Amino acid sequence: MISHRQGNAQRIAALDERAEALHLKRGMGIADARAMHPSIDVVEADPEADRRLLESLADWCDRYTPLVAIDAADGLFLDVTGCTHLFGGERAMLDDILSRFFHQGFDVRAGLAATPGAAWAATRFASDRIVPGGEEEALLAPLPLAALRIEPDIRASLESVGLRTAGAVMAAPRAPLARRFGTSLLLRLDQALGRLDEAVSPRLPVAPLSVERHLAEPIMLTDELERLVKMLATTLKVDLERRGEGARRLALLLFRVDGAVSRIAVGTSRPLREPLLIQKLFHERLAALEQDIDAGYGFDLVRLSVLSAAAFDMQQADLAGETHDDGADIALFADRIRARLGESAVLKPVAVESHLPERAVATLPYAEAPQRGSPPKKPDKIQDTSSTPVFRPERPIRLFRSPEPIEVPATEMPEGPPMNFRWRRALYRVARAEGPERIAPEWWRETSGPEDAPTRDYFRIEDSDGRRYWLYRQGLYGASQVPPRWFMHGVFA
Repeated sequence: MISHRQGNAQRIAALDERAEALHLKRGMGIADARAMHPSIDVVEADPEADRRLLESLADWCDRYTPLVAIDAADGLFLDVTGCTHLFGGERAMLDDILSRFFHQGFDVRAGLAATPGAAWAATRFASDRIVPGGEEEALLAPLPLAALRIEPDIRASLESVGLRTAGAVMAAPRAPLARRFGTSLLLRLDQALGRLDEAVSPRLPVAPLSVERHLAEPIMLTDELERLVKMLATTLKVDLERRGEGARRLALLLFRVDGAVSRIAVGTSRPLREPLLIQKLFHERLAALEQDIDAGYGFDLVRLSVLSAAAFDMQQADLAGETHDDGADIALFADRIRARLGESAVLKPVAVESHLPERAVATLPYAEAPQRGSPPKKPDKIQDTSSTPVFRPERPIRLFRSPEPIEVPATEMPEGPPMNFRWRRALYRVARAEGPERIAPEWWRETSGPEDAPTRDYFRIEDSDGRRYWLYRQGLYGASQVPPRWFMHGVFA
C-alpha cells in the first residue's frame, strides 16, 4: 500500500489487490487502515520516481506510435491512427501491448476508441475493450460520472440531484446543465462523444522521416548495430532524395527486450544523406557511449529518425563522375569529433558586428556557425582610382581573452605612446611606436551611459629586442579626475 500526505493526514494513494480484498480504499486514512489491519505494509509515495517510470514507459510505447502523451500521473495516451495495420489490426495491437507489459511485470489496463475521452473511459471502466466508431454513447451510458473526466465538485453536485451515470447526464436537457454546472461538463461530454475534437499533444516532437527494423533475434554487439544503421540509412536516403533534403540531426532509438529505450542523437554541420557517412558518425557516438549503453538481453527494434533536415545542394561532377568539395572533409572531421567528444569539442570563430576587439569575434559550435557556401568573389580588374583606398588596421596574431593591466611610468607627451612599461613584473623599453588608433566605446551597449564609458587609444609597440605588442590607454588626460590606465591587449609575433 502506498501513502501520501493530504492536508494534515496520511492517506492511501494506491493499493494492490490483496489490500483491496481487505476492504481498504483510496483516500482512507492510514491510521484507520492500521486500526483495521495492523500488519499492512505502507510505503511513502515518491512522485518523482513515478514520473520517471511513466516517462520510460512512454519511451517504450514509441514502438507503436510516435504520438505518445502522458495523462495525469498514471496514464498514457497513444494516437495509433494509421498504425494498427502494422501490428495485424486493432485487437492484435492491443493484445501485444498488454502482453508485453505483463511480461515486464506491470498490471495495466488498456482500451481503444475513436476519441480520447471514450478511450480513457474504456481503459479505466471497461478494460480491454475496443469501441467502434459511433458507439461511444453506448459505452458511456452505464458508466459512472467519473468516466466523463469531470471535476470532483461537479460530480458531487450532479449526484446530489440524482444524476449518477453518464447516461443520465446525456439524457438531461443541455441548457439547464450548462447554467447550473458550467460549460466544462458539456465540453467533456462532447469530446467523449466525438462532437468536438480533442487534441493529444505528444511529449516529444514527431520526426519527419523514420525507418525501423523489427528483429526476430535481438542483437547486442556494437558492430551489429553499426551494420544495421547503414542499412537503415540506405533506406532513408531514398526518402531524402525524393524530398531534395539532407539530414542535419539524426536519432537512433534502441528498444530493449525488457522495455528500456536508448536514444542516441548526432548532428551534422552540413545536410547529409550518404549511408556510409551516417554510419561513421554513429560509430563515433556508439564508441563514446559504449560504457553507458546496457544491451541487457538485446535490442529487438531499432529505429533511425531524421529530427531535422535542410535543403541538399547538389555538387557538379567532373568527367570522371567525382565531385570536389574542399570543405566536406573538414565538416565530416568536425562532425565525428563532436559525435565522440560533444558539441563543444569543435568551435569556430565567427565575426560579430562590433568594433571593440574583444567583442568582434565569437566562438560557436561548428554546426551552428555559418558555413561558407562559395569562395569569396574576386575583385574586378578595373578599379576606380579616384577613390581613396581604405587599409584595414593591423591586428595582433594573439588577442588576450581579457586585457592585462600594465604600469607606464612616463610618456613623451600626454597623448603619446609610452617610453617604457612594466608587464608581468618585467620592464620593457620602447624602441618604436605607431598610433594612436582611437576606438570609442559602444555607447548603446554601455549601461553606465556614454559619458562614463572611457575611450581607448591603441598603440603598436616594438621593444628594444624586436618584440611587438598591442597596448591601449583607457581614458583621456584631463577628461575626468580618474587618471587613464594602460592595458596589454595582444602580441603580434
